[in-house]
Amino acid sequence: MRVQAETPATAEVSQDLIEYALRLGDSALLLGQRLGEWCGHAPELEDDIALSNIALDLIGQARLLLGLAGEWEGRGRDEDALAFLRDVPEYRNLTLAELPNGDFGQTVLRIALFSGYQVALWQALRSGGDARLAAIADKALAESRYHLRYAAEWVVRLGDGTDESRRRMQQALAHWWPYLAEMFDDDALERRLDGIAPPARQLRAAWEALILPVLAQATLQRPEASAYRSGGKRGEHSEFLGHVLAEMQFLQRAYPGGNW
Repeated sequence: MRVQAETPATAEVSQDLIEYALRLGDSALLLGQRLGEWCGHAPELEDDIALSNIALDLIGQARLLLGLAGEWEGRGRDEDALAFLRDVPEYRNLTLAELPNGDFGQTVLRIALFSGYQVALWQALRSGGDARLAAIADKALAESRYHLRYAAEWVVRLGDGTDESRRRMQQALAHWWPYLAEMFDDDALERRLDGIAPPARQLRAAWEALILPVLAQATLQRPEASAYRSGGKRGEHSEFLGHVLAEMQFLQRAYPGGNW
């Protein structure tokens, strides 16, 4: 049995932990919502079910993380309030998670890129200094490994397929690549959580070990490094977040406090 240290009790670290849990929960929430858009629209029934299940897994991760953030915050906001009653600047998700899906190939490529990041993150968080984050990571790791395996199979199939499918997958990789820098961009908050959360830059090597062999097998060329830096972790979002939140939040805002 792994023994975890207690979360440090200083006000600074507590606020940082809330922010960090929101970052992880919001990214899972937004990508789960995006993948839910495929329900009934995937090319085959098996993939329709797979994408819906991945979406549900991500929503489940978001519930745990947002619920924990709300509890730590102590302002009476539960997972639903944090998911449905915040405005755009209050979200802390990676920009990658909020963007439109694109076609099926673009969608499965994003799943692979994000799931590789999650696998590296969960593995590191399992041995971090907060027991409750470690428990969530332990549960989520198996899910993210499945997501990566499913998506990687499609990336290889399409990348190493016809000339047309390879061309479109290479375009999809060029589309997503500039947004990946945010995954591995350390900031002051993460540095203050040293010993609790892994520095983002240290996740890159584990992510590359998972993703680069998939790209090689798919015969896809790794794009050049981009200077673009997205700022979703700091509340700086694309126009698309407002669009997806309008759909997500309509019912709760139209009928405040409504429940099933």
